[in-house]
Amino acid sequence: MGWITGPLAAFDLETTGTDVETDRIVTAAVVRLEPDGAVSAERTWLLDPGVVIPEQASAIHGISTDHAREHGASASSAIEDITQTVADALSSGTPLVVMNARYDLSLLDRECRRYGLQSVGERLGIVPSPVIDPLVIDKYVDRYRKGTRALHALCAHYGVSLEEAHDARADAVAAARVVQRMAEKHRLVGTMSLADLHDLQVRAAAAQSASLQAYLRRSTNPTAVVESAWPVIPRPAGVRGQGGGTAARR
Repeated sequence: MGWITGPLAAFDLETTGTDVETDRIVTAAVVRLEPDGAVSAERTWLLDPGVVIPEQASAIHGISTDHAREHGASASSAIEDITQTVADALSSGTPLVVMNARYDLSLLDRECRRYGLQSVGERLGIVPSPVIDPLVIDKYVDRYRKGTRALHALCAHYGVSLEEAHDARADAVAAARVVQRMAEKHRLVGTMSLADLHDLQVRAAAAQSASLQAYLRRSTNPTAVVESAWPVIPRPAGVRGQGGGTAARR
């Protein structure tokens, strides 16, 4: 049965916004799920992001600026801890589930740059892998299904309970359980090697971005550009990490 019979790690962030270049991490979670869906290990973080948390973001994840300042860890030390925890999970060979990995892993990469820390890729020596992104896979296996592909919708579609949506731990657990159900429902996903599944998502994410870009250019914005890289958006040209080295590209 392949990787579906083994454990999964899952990673999720709640943040100050949606721009990977400027926004900050507020909470994070890394959990380990066993094949039966039980959580066997978990780590969570609350950060003081060092900036004001916009009201729109607080309304989603429930963390105010005052709460983060009073109870949150310093951003630099927490980001070091989060990054090493993610790198350790991947270096052990455990697949890492990240819903919309292009966002969460890229934002973590930019936070590392901001504080002069090695990124996950720099610690591993390769672009983070194997990553399993339920958003990319669901669009690949069920391309024409109508409606949103947000985590709550994927949970409803695959019969997974989602408690406390927009809590980093709850979202990480739910995303991993969705991946387990996907692998059971779609034999191709469950029987592929992790390396092949990761590479399939690289191609699928690029194709999905190209399709969305073409649609936007036809319908609303003739100059729209949709990022195609996955699972980490490359840093802008001329920007290098301060933590030592540059991750090799797959």
